[in-house]
Amino acid sequence: MATMVTFHAHPDDECIGCGGVMRKAHEQGHRVVLVVATRGEHGEVAEGFLAEGEPLWQRRVAETHASAEILGVQRVEFLGYVDSGMMGRPTNEEPGSFWTASVEQAAQQLAAILREENADVLTCYDDNGGYGHPDHIQVHRVGMRAAELAGTPRVYQSTMNRDHMVRGMKAFAEQAAAAGIEMPQVQEDVQFGKPESELTAAVDVTEFLEYKRKAMRAHASQISEQSFFLAMPEEGFRYSFGTEWFIRAGQGPGITETDLMAGL
Repeated sequence: MATMVTFHAHPDDECIGCGGVMRKAHEQGHRVVLVVATRGEHGEVAEGFLAEGEPLWQRRVAETHASAEILGVQRVEFLGYVDSGMMGRPTNEEPGSFWTASVEQAAQQLAAILREENADVLTCYDDNGGYGHPDHIQVHRVGMRAAELAGTPRVYQSTMNRDHMVRGMKAFAEQAAAAGIEMPQVQEDVQFGKPESELTAAVDVTEFLEYKRKAMRAHASQISEQSFFLAMPEEGFRYSFGTEWFIRAGQGPGITETDLMAGL
């Protein structure tokens, strides 16, 4: 049995990008540990969703534990930083925000968990945090440094396959046009994720999509039934979320790994 520690910025991030590999590792008999930098204080929530006087962070922590149970996580830790909000907002600079945190100090916190767990694998994010969110960028910086401090042997940067998503959007736009539905033009210069040529691992998680979707539903304050994630048809969900993509330094070129826990 080996141990995977998966590091994320906010509640709900864990199930979107890594829910499949987490459940897969659990089913393979490995230990899965979830570490979340913030409690998602600045998430958006529909009016009337929370009970009177209930803080959003409290609900999001509870949702994280529910999602973790679905995904087979055996330990959940929050580092205690404050959600920084989207890039360019005043919340970026608020005291205690993850964006303003010392990378070295935060890395020491994460490294302590990696050492306690004798972690074999760490997941964090790519250097742009997938789409430029300050807390996601900080997860990359902190995660990579923590792995250095703890000597964690395998570090995978979770990302999106930009080319795969553009192909999917084009196909959907063509289907919509054939059905007489007007769709916005697909942009070729999208900035989320990384180009396919930079990816080194692709994990087929279609077997675990039921768990992934249930984990998303556990985050009801952020992911409603009408959201992009849950409202799309089964075929679209499988295309969008059935493979989880990663970059591992020193691997490649091209996709050379299909299981983060292979050989462990």
